[in-house]
Amino acid sequence: MALFTRPPDEKGSVWFSVLIGVFVAFGGLLFGYDTGTISGIIAMKYWQQHFSTGYTDVEGHLTISPSQSSVIVSVLSAGTFFGALVSPLLADKLGRRWGLIISSWVFNFGVLMQVISVRIPLFTAGRFFAGVGVGLLSALVPLYQSETAPKWIRGLIVGAYQLAITIGILLAAIINSSTHLRDDTGSYRIPIALQWLFSLILNIGMHFLPETPRYCIKRGDMPGATQALARLRRLMSTDPAITKEMEEIRDNYKYEMSLGSSSYKDCFRKGMRKRMFTGMALQILQQLTGVNFIFYYGTQFFQNSGISSAFLISMILAMVNVLSTVPAVLVFDKLGRRPLLLWGGVGMCICQLIVATLGTTTTGQTASGVITVLNVAGQKASVAFVCLFIACFAATWGPLAWVVTSELYPLKHRSQMLSFSTATNTQIANFPVQQQWAFNWAIAYSTPYLVNYGPGYANLQSKIFFIWGVSCLICVLFVYFFIYETKGLSLEEVDEMYQSDGLKAKDSSKWRPSVHFQGIPLTEVTYNKNTDGSPAGSEDSPAAETTERADGENVAHAAAPVAGLPPQPASPLVAVQTATLGPVQADTHPYPPLRPLKSVPSLRTCDEGNRPSSRGPRSSGP
Repeated sequence: MALFTRPPDEKGSVWFSVLIGVFVAFGGLLFGYDTGTISGIIAMKYWQQHFSTGYTDVEGHLTISPSQSSVIVSVLSAGTFFGALVSPLLADKLGRRWGLIISSWVFNFGVLMQVISVRIPLFTAGRFFAGVGVGLLSALVPLYQSETAPKWIRGLIVGAYQLAITIGILLAAIINSSTHLRDDTGSYRIPIALQWLFSLILNIGMHFLPETPRYCIKRGDMPGATQALARLRRLMSTDPAITKEMEEIRDNYKYEMSLGSSSYKDCFRKGMRKRMFTGMALQILQQLTGVNFIFYYGTQFFQNSGISSAFLISMILAMVNVLSTVPAVLVFDKLGRRPLLLWGGVGMCICQLIVATLGTTTTGQTASGVITVLNVAGQKASVAFVCLFIACFAATWGPLAWVVTSELYPLKHRSQMLSFSTATNTQIANFPVQQQWAFNWAIAYSTPYLVNYGPGYANLQSKIFFIWGVSCLICVLFVYFFIYETKGLSLEEVDEMYQSDGLKAKDSSKWRPSVHFQGIPLTEVTYNKNTDGSPAGSEDSPAAETTERADGENVAHAAAPVAGLPPQPASPLVAVQTATLGPVQADTHPYPPLRPLKSVPSLRTCDEGNRPSSRGPRSSGP
């Protein structure tokens, strides 16, 4: 059975789209590498002594206190929380592409602070700013991938983001294992400084990639959208396949805008609440599986549990993480989202409960808090089931949480809603609005207090895996009742599916699209307040209301060059893009303007016109 079966009506390059999606996933490499690096750094003897403020462990060694460890590890997630929330400002004002470029520089600034630090305050501040960069990337990377990928391999392309995270964790484990015995600052500065290399690759590469077609349409730049889509599909801009896809995207966006303008408040209105809840809950539950406990504190936890080769085991877990993600990413669009999430949750639940049982029954603790191993074979079995848990997570919940959230939202709200759902992955106190990063922060911050021995600490040790096991059971129930099957659907068809009345998640795999926006004049699409804008059942609502909205909110198309205007010089960047990605007929525009334009628009393309500039906003007229 072939992994990829191209639908008969799909044209264009497949591997070029995959290549772009995989390259953009470099943003995930930054997140994964930082996650894996800090786990090893806080367990390095030299770093512990160098950054210690006088605290000693139960064996009398200088180290940092659990509260300091909690802040240092979790502050990255606090930064990612804020980064994810402000990502729409970059995504909607400057574009998805320039948003990614700027995000990488924010990350670089945080890495610089960590490299030059010799005390905890500056090191912590550096992790915060690096976190802001990671938070921006965590929202913008899946957004860029989902808006550029062909629908029939979108799961593969967006899933590459999680694959990049796992590769980053593996690289970090390898580098940490290579430097942790050094008795100088190179033990921690080398692993941290290497992040610059990955960030620089992403930054430079994004200068040569096109803006997403959907963003160009959102900005009213139809020629730019046509050029971008043609480059992505490696087809001429006049190709019927490009025309068909552009019409579907354009007309669906016009329909959405006919329902009114977009705001953050709209993300929680009727019709959007279910999708908002699904995305936020999915990211929350991904954090509550316990995977970040293993990668944030795994090295330290294994050391405390009496395992001598903790760095080696962390490297093995990272390797399992990568090897399990690779084949899974290849079958997302063949097997679907729901089955993988459902059975992945079952597997994770079983593994976590077994690890908790083995860890509790095969270890003891002295009066001073030192862990003693009562059964070596049981400890080895516990590590084996941790590996099996990582395999289940990496093959299902790891990548699919990003895939599903990138598909849930309509174009009008996509950047705002993605920022909310990824922000969830950080701060439990602000639950309704700020969540993936909010829970990431909550788990990273609270774990030392839950696990460690001493006054004011819960001293759960291996019992904490019982908490993760119950959370995985909740994951299974959530998937069954709330996750819709979106395999093989375009983003516009996913939007229609969520507007279907009475459709249950367990029946979603049988659903087929019935509304096609392509070719429907805007004045024929009506708005029904009773159905909250759903196409279904809207034929009885007054067309006059929609016509009035259309007059005020039509997407303006760029006109052909006007006689008498001097030709616009092509920017060097666009020339390099053309040489890299192939020529496109920029002058060809298959779509007639919706209405006569009152002023001559800028002749710049979407790629050219949205880069940051010190000259102020550009004129929209001649």
